[in-house]
Amino acid sequence: MRQGWEADFPDRDSQAPFVIAGSYLDEHPSPWVYDRGGVRLTFHSQHRPLESYAHALEAAALLTEAIREVRPPGYVVARDPAAGRWNRIPLFLHLRAVKPG
Repeated sequence: MRQGWEADFPDRDSQAPFVIAGSYLDEHPSPWVYDRGGVRLTFHSQHRPLESYAHALEAAALLTEAIREVRPPGYVVARDPAAGRWNRIPLFLHLRAVKPG
């Protein structure tokens, strides 16, 4: 699993299960560390459940117009069949909210 992340695929097999080792419902830091071509990359992120985003929109008096969970495009999976495992887990959350009135 990724360092600091509590959910991941145990391997690159396209049918690998997605394993959650902690609680999806708890917010927590989620740094991802990758080594590519001799360069170490660290991405700092924060895991938040969908409810956290909904509360933030409600607190700002915004109305949700659209929610999308994005899959990888077909050419990515064609180039790397193991990436097909991400067709079962969304990579990104896109939200569109508006201020009424």
